[in-house]
Amino acid sequence: MLAALLGWAQGTFASKVEIDAGTIKVTREVDGGLETVALKTPAVVTTDLRLNEPRFVKLPNIMKAKKKPLDTLKPADLGVDVAPRLTTLKVQEPPKRQAGIKVDTVAALVDKLHKEAHVI
Repeated sequence: MLAALLGWAQGTFASKVEIDAGTIKVTREVDGGLETVALKTPAVVTTDLRLNEPRFVKLPNIMKAKKKPLDTLKPADLGVDVAPRLTTLKVQEPPKRQAGIKVDTVAALVDKLHKEAHVI
């Protein structure tokens, strides 16, 4: 949806991404194997879990990270306006579904679909 709104190219479920001057090559898994598409920049690319290999953190590094100070910023410090832009007018539950009915024959089903439901 974002790519359509922006009018940009789109590559989805990327398992490998190569960036060249002005183009992006996106490799993705499809039913028949791998598919590679070349996109002009700017583009929207979504990735697959196989894109990166996870790093496993060692316990000493976790302990070092816990001791480091954590800076907290407010949105105003970054110049970001977080005021709500939408207003909720009304919230209501959807109507309750009516109970289904059982029919004895196919002819009765076709008759009800035609005369009551008006779908055929």
